[in-house]
Amino acid sequence: MIDLYTAATPNGFKISIALEEMGLDYQVHHLDLMANEQKQPEFLAINPNGRIPAIIDRDNDNFTVFESGAILIYLAEKTGKFYPEDPKRRSQVLQWLMFQMGGVGPMMGQANVFHRYFPEKIPAAIERYQNEGRRLFEVMNTQLATNQYLAGDEYTIADIATWPWVRIHEWSGVQIEGLKHLQRWVDELAERPACQKGIVTPPPSELSDEERAKQIQKMVTK
Repeated sequence: MIDLYTAATPNGFKISIALEEMGLDYQVHHLDLMANEQKQPEFLAINPNGRIPAIIDRDNDNFTVFESGAILIYLAEKTGKFYPEDPKRRSQVLQWLMFQMGGVGPMMGQANVFHRYFPEKIPAAIERYQNEGRRLFEVMNTQLATNQYLAGDEYTIADIATWPWVRIHEWSGVQIEGLKHLQRWVDELAERPACQKGIVTPPPSELSDEERAKQIQKMVTK
């Protein structure tokens, strides 16, 4: 059994998708980020950085893992799924996983902050992060022109990590028009049952976009 500590964010959805894809039994612990539950001592004992997601593997001496990329690698090694054994193929998967961890996630995250949440609109900052998000999308589009998935012709943890971010490109204000290969990939993954289940585990907020943006604004400006 895996205990999953998470919230309805792209980083959180990475792990719920992976657990669904891998067929692992898990229990969801939904943290209220607006109430700062991720900063409470009980959760800091699991993840000292106070960020979701994190897991506890009850079948492995209650072993804890935090950081979404590290969790994906741990689960893939545990199950032998979505992570090739061949060293070169494994490296290719890791390269695209790190591309998401160091590029797509941070850039789109900052686009969200300045485009949606920051009380003062700073055009230069908004443009900088949206443009970089689009550039990263173009890199993926080129890769997907000759590959079904990001790391080749096999669906891997690199796809699982990246899709939850790309699917919300409109919220970040990053355009996907003209990137037909990336759009094909987004649409194909959206048809996977595990992806469909993962992005509602835990359920997204029932607030309107405007209400959600105002709520998150309060958190990011504290």
